[in-house]
Amino acid sequence: MTRVVNPAFSLTALGTPAILTAMRPVVNQTLNLASPVPTGTRTETVRRRRADGEVRGEWVWGPGVGQQRIADTRVIYYLHGSGYVICNPRTHRGLVSRLSRRTGHVAFSLDYRLAPKHRFPAAGDDTARGYEWLLDQGYRPENIVVAGDSAGGHLAMDLLADNQSKSRPQPRAMVLFSPLMDPTFGLAMAREARGLRDPIITAKAGRHFLDMYTGGAPANHPRMTVSLKPSGDLPRTLIQAGGREVMSDDARFLHAALIAAGASSELQLWPDQGHVFQMFPLLTPESRQAVQQAARFVCR
Repeated sequence: MTRVVNPAFSLTALGTPAILTAMRPVVNQTLNLASPVPTGTRTETVRRRRADGEVRGEWVWGPGVGQQRIADTRVIYYLHGSGYVICNPRTHRGLVSRLSRRTGHVAFSLDYRLAPKHRFPAAGDDTARGYEWLLDQGYRPENIVVAGDSAGGHLAMDLLADNQSKSRPQPRAMVLFSPLMDPTFGLAMAREARGLRDPIITAKAGRHFLDMYTGGAPANHPRMTVSLKPSGDLPRTLIQAGGREVMSDDARFLHAALIAAGASSELQLWPDQGHVFQMFPLLTPESRQAVQQAARFVCR
């Protein structure tokens, strides 16, 4: 396996809300350069006002992916990561387009509200609203695949729990890259204490970002420490994490939690890779291989 290269930025430098807000455009642009959008990608911005709030995001068609009738269309509902404080559909457009191209599915990438301006549970509420909007548009739940990375994995689990509480139908499948599961970051800190060093982010920085979003909400809040009721309708799930990353124990914990709730879950740990390495095809060839395997999972 190839050791992932450290990108030209450090998320640990974004220490305060003021610095974070000022530096967000620079960080996002750096991510855009490190995760290029495939030629031939098409996008369409979405801004839809609903009685319960606004749905924002963008449709993404990877190269060669055409439009189909909604009733027949399988759609990827993508939830981007980065600690609830940075990134947006534009920073993740390259990754989402590659997933779209390899699966042949259109993707809807959610633009949820970010901290520190918008606090918990704004992002989770936006995620549930976006899912309801897809259903209202006529997309059938058995044709929806929820995908996400890092904090997007936490949002995906919150969505499943909210679906259970609201008696909404669950999506067909999930694909999660380096998901956040432990809001205390205790698992990540324990890994660092054993000598692991993630090339992208530290556990302390991750916890600091999450604190900007949670605003002191208790870690045992049911929308923070998410648990699922045992059920036979939970989506089949693929979880990918890097062997070097600080949150790989989150992936293991999430995998076990899904199985305990009755879901089918597959866990892949990629040696020598860091946090959300799937975003960076220019930095590590394993990025392309992982996305290809994720696409195969979705298609089958």
